[in-house]
Amino acid sequence: MPQKPLHIISFDNPYPPVYGGAIDVFYKIKALHAAGYKIFLHCFVDDEIADYSVLNQFVNELYVYKRTYKSLKWFSLTPLPVLSRFHKDLISNIKKNDAPLLFEGLQTTYILNKHAFKDRKIYLRLHNLEADYFSGLSKSETSFIKKILYRLESAKYGTYQKIMSRFETVFTLSKYETEFVNKHFKNAQYVPVFHGNEQVAALSGFGKYAFYHGDLRMSDNKKAALFLIEVFKKIPDYSLIIASNKGKKLIESQIKEIQNITFSNIKNDAHLDELLANSHMSVMLSFQQSGTKLKAVNSLYKSRFCIINKNMIDDENIRNLCTVAETETDFIAAVNALKNQPYQDFENRKTVLRQVLNDETNALKIKEIIDKD
Repeated sequence: MPQKPLHIISFDNPYPPVYGGAIDVFYKIKALHAAGYKIFLHCFVDDEIADYSVLNQFVNELYVYKRTYKSLKWFSLTPLPVLSRFHKDLISNIKKNDAPLLFEGLQTTYILNKHAFKDRKIYLRLHNLEADYFSGLSKSETSFIKKILYRLESAKYGTYQKIMSRFETVFTLSKYETEFVNKHFKNAQYVPVFHGNEQVAALSGFGKYAFYHGDLRMSDNKKAALFLIEVFKKIPDYSLIIASNKGKKLIESQIKEIQNITFSNIKNDAHLDELLANSHMSVMLSFQQSGTKLKAVNSLYKSRFCIINKNMIDDENIRNLCTVAETETDFIAAVNALKNQPYQDFENRKTVLRQVLNDETNALKIKEIIDKD
């Protein structure tokens, strides 16, 4: 079967896939390539110096564009992450063939204000409702200046997101986003996050500790870590490990007098996988409603029990694999209930995740829609 061409316009270099958005883009590219697409990948980057050899295994042609920042752009009515991702060469490179266009995130869509591509089928992978995302960042942020800047970006995105009406289909990451897009634009299709996990780890009944991991540069993750410190202060007989490759000083300043909480600096992916495999429970929460978080997905594949709040996972099929807690009291009760209980949900978890979070199957969902149009 001949490969069909597809342009993918990415907000960043997706390799290595070290954070949520990049993970979804990279493993989607890999799955769409396996599904039979000849991929023309366009990446906006801050640093052009990178090793693209892995990406080149899955893409037919790769184009890299440097993001542009100018101070006056802060005063534009268009969000800065959108404005910084435009390059005139993108138009000419897309015109080299007549393949459909898949835009990764609203950040990459400014080109549509310069050229309508009326002769093309255009699609959007929605990574966030950015207006909600920046509003959430504003609420979690402790810096007054950042609070104001995030609030302004939220307002800008509230207006800019009307561009979603121009797409054949908006591939949404969450049920919440699907409902929003269908209510306002009536063109959403839910396709869960791409993540790269292929097997659920077959683990023994008991691990050694509770575990939280996240990028502690992000205000929402900082707030979650500080919340969990307060929880485990009240469970002195059970250990919590907080892991990140950032934020060591912040966490260690908060746990000086707390014997059962430690910080682990994540060395690499293998080290993170080891920490997950040895944990008895992953404890996770978010103060922002933005779909299913990849740290929750990875924990379901690589750890035992998962204690979450509803903001971590909004697909009920996946959320039902976890214990849901909202308040500090809820988290304390959940940890105490599970710390002496053996994990025995491997077969059920394997079945559900194969049905809902299968990269191969979800790539075929996207292919079916694009090929049909």
